[in-house]
Amino acid sequence: MALIVIAVMAVFFFGMGVFALAAPATMLRPFAIALTEAQARSEVRAVYGGYGVAMAAILAVAAVDPGFHRSGIMITVGVALAGMAFARLVSAVVDKRTPFYPNWFYFLIEALASAALLLTA
Repeated sequence: MALIVIAVMAVFFFGMGVFALAAPATMLRPFAIALTEAQARSEVRAVYGGYGVAMAAILAVAAVDPGFHRSGIMITVGVALAGMAFARLVSAVVDKRTPFYPNWFYFLIEALASAALLLTA
């Protein structure tokens, strides 16, 4: 079961990372953020792109080498996702209401992915 969770998470992070590297403005369009300056696109490429590819890479290591701290990797990535979901809850409290998509949709993905990683670690 852990391998399935790791594989799904790795594919998700890799897809997110490659998409953000290739099309940062499109990546953030659902959030109504316009990336008009090069430094804004660079930030999205770094935070979404670089982070996504790095998470996919470390999850791939966990998949192919179970002796290489697999549970530690799964816990670390799971906690990172939980932090993202928590930040969306904070935003729901301090900001005005948002529609289900994209904020709550990604909250659910982050929360479920975090739980899957943490429960199978």
